[in-house]
Amino acid sequence: MAQMFKKDFFKREADVVARELLGCTLCVQPIGSKDVHRLIITETEAYLGPHDLACHSSKGRTKRTETLFHDAGTIYVYLIYGMYSMLNVVTGVKDYPAAVLIRGAGKYDGPGKLTKALKVTRDFDNLPLGKKSGIWIEGGEPIPESRVSMTPRIGVSYAGAWADKKLRFVLTK
Repeated sequence: MAQMFKKDFFKREADVVARELLGCTLCVQPIGSKDVHRLIITETEAYLGPHDLACHSSKGRTKRTETLFHDAGTIYVYLIYGMYSMLNVVTGVKDYPAAVLIRGAGKYDGPGKLTKALKVTRDFDNLPLGKKSGIWIEGGEPIPESRVSMTPRIGVSYAGAWADKKLRFVLTK
């Protein structure tokens, strides 16, 4: 059985964590359920901190971004368009607001589809990854570079030069 990642795995740069999460298993036990969904992570995006204009923390410390400033391995879930929950994991050191967005896992090829199918809501925001919270990540086999595609992130055209940075990691066949 694969090991659950501990906090130290996430205490690194967001782009390193984002790349290494490919091929790992996202485990979600929806609140009130006994079932655990286990899906291979196929797509991630790195948000590098306050200097990254696509990262929420570039606007400063606010009620919305507070979770980003917490310990590595904290779940950050925010709502976009008033209807889609986005599942992220805080990375790096405490008080340095960076994170990885889980964009795809298993057959779900978009972050909104993924969270909807797994019943991930803002109720998970600011909880530590782990079985107690109902969301954790287990290690997988290392993925060779030949199976990883790096592209610009999706939906961040407002971020100037940061919109073109290849911080989206996709597991290819």
